[in-house]
Amino acid sequence: MKKNSIDLLMFISIIVISIFGIIMIYSASYIWAEYKFNDAFKYVKHQGLFFIVGVIFMIMISKIDYHIYLKYANKILFGCLVLLILVAIPGIGTVRNGSRSWFGIGSFGIQPSEFTKLALIMFTSKYLVNNEKNLKDIKKGVLPILGITMFVFALIMLQPDFGTGTIVVISIVGLLFVAGVNFKFFFKIGIIGVIGVVILIAVAPYRLARIVSFLDPWSDPLGSGFQIIQSLYAIGPGGLFGYGFLNSRQKHFYLPEPQTDFIFSIISEEFGFLGIVIVASLFLTIIIRGFRISRNCSDMFGKYLVFGIIFQVAFQTVLNLMVVVGLIPVTGVTLPFLSYGGSSLLITLCSMGIILNVSRSQK
Repeated sequence: MKKNSIDLLMFISIIVISIFGIIMIYSASYIWAEYKFNDAFKYVKHQGLFFIVGVIFMIMISKIDYHIYLKYANKILFGCLVLLILVAIPGIGTVRNGSRSWFGIGSFGIQPSEFTKLALIMFTSKYLVNNEKNLKDIKKGVLPILGITMFVFALIMLQPDFGTGTIVVISIVGLLFVAGVNFKFFFKIGIIGVIGVVILIAVAPYRLARIVSFLDPWSDPLGSGFQIIQSLYAIGPGGLFGYGFLNSRQKHFYLPEPQTDFIFSIISEEFGFLGIVIVASLFLTIIIRGFRISRNCSDMFGKYLVFGIIFQVAFQTVLNLMVVVGLIPVTGVTLPFLSYGGSSLLITLCSMGIILNVSRSQK
């Protein structure tokens, strides 16, 4: 493979949005961190460490020929599945916010579902390359990979983590769609998916509460509707330029855990419409450049791999923003690059390293 320079515009955008995320994590969390840990920089120090490690990994991975993932995709996925099973076992996995999704390592937490999201994309990309002729046969070509995907989804739901499970499934469906699977099949899968979601909501009262709070947050303003109401209170007054950096009001014990899922609310409150435009521009730059790299890749494995990664980031971004502005119920999905979460930032930066490596093969 001819070695060219990486996509510099994409690389700079990734660094800028990640650094901005660390700055906003401090702004959103220092009051909570001071109150809970007596250390205003608690969250920033953790995220900053993962950012440094993540950037180092991203640069290293950008120099590693991406075809190595074609060779080891099966083993990588198998290792992640083992971790998903282990994390669900009481006494091994750590419970946070009602989900047994982490391995506790000192004061840090590692979330294996984040690594599985990337591993499954690698595996599916390899599968699509090796089974290109069988994709028109639903039973022989499509159902096997969907079966593996639903197995991963089931393991993630044991935690439970419905938001991450949804991202995993939609990412693979997106890959199958661009691979040329018949559109009618997705219509049928969509109906089955809706039925499945209804069942999952019905068997878990907290999910039903989220639906009710989504339809009418004011029906329970101090309970299930509290978070979305406070998020809208943050976004609404932002105006054109916002209240200014560090001047958010909702982070003063109104909006719960503002440094995670709802960090965009704090960005909107402090930087207003201008901040929204800047963040959206950075995301669009990364996403558009990613899709362009996928389109221009002459190797089918690289094409699928980059598309799967960037589509997953784009879908997760849209999902988070829709939650924050009240368009869909709360899902617990973080905002890539910006939300607090070491595992999420680390694996996202590593994923970007893969894309940057693929970009090296293009003029």
